[in-house]
Amino acid sequence: MKKLQTESASPLYHQLMQRIRVDIEKGKYPVGSKIPPEHELEETYQLSRVTVRRALAELTEIGLLERKQGKGTFVSVPRIRQDLKSLHSFHDACQQNGRIASTDVIHIIETTADARDAEDLNLKPGSRVVETLRLRKADGEPVVLERNRFSMAFAYLEDEDLKGSLYAILREYGAEPTQAVHDISLCYATAEQAGYLGIEEGAPLLKLHELIFDQRGRPLHNSLQLIRGDRFVFRI
Repeated sequence: MKKLQTESASPLYHQLMQRIRVDIEKGKYPVGSKIPPEHELEETYQLSRVTVRRALAELTEIGLLERKQGKGTFVSVPRIRQDLKSLHSFHDACQQNGRIASTDVIHIIETTADARDAEDLNLKPGSRVVETLRLRKADGEPVVLERNRFSMAFAYLEDEDLKGSLYAILREYGAEPTQAVHDISLCYATAEQAGYLGIEEGAPLLKLHELIFDQRGRPLHNSLQLIRGDRFVFRI
């Protein structure tokens, strides 16, 4: 095994990161497999524990590895990357990342608009809206819990199959999503949300609120997405 270069300008922890990354890319450590424990990496590469821990921490931070309490460090499932500069559906994002998208429709109901709905969609207080609640999956794994709200002009959605691309349906009716305003924050999963997403209650989630506009600049719908940060990453 080629030793790390102690006299290189590249720090040793960075060299170890690159070595592990190459091993993953070559299939030595497949997705879901456990990498060698810290003490073994120390002995193999003649490094200090501090150096090894920093390399593993950096690889975990960028999503290449994940630590499982009491079990070790594993090669993580690649995160889905989505560029917020352009408007893409979840199906598009999965396709671009080589993943298979699927959707569980939890409900589609008529409900009363809240204050934010009224502001977003230019509705009068007390107006009714169509709400869709869907669980978005990548390769069968829950990734996003998504709630969309539309004015009653889109009541036809209640008769549509929403297991596929919502935007494809909207385009069939002449509504083209063209731009969006995004608000991103952090929240923590409730017991109900955790159940849907397959995570522990209180786990951190990315909270994405979007207001989507159509080709004429009119509000199309708003969206509240609760996203597993360990499976999804945004590029801005």
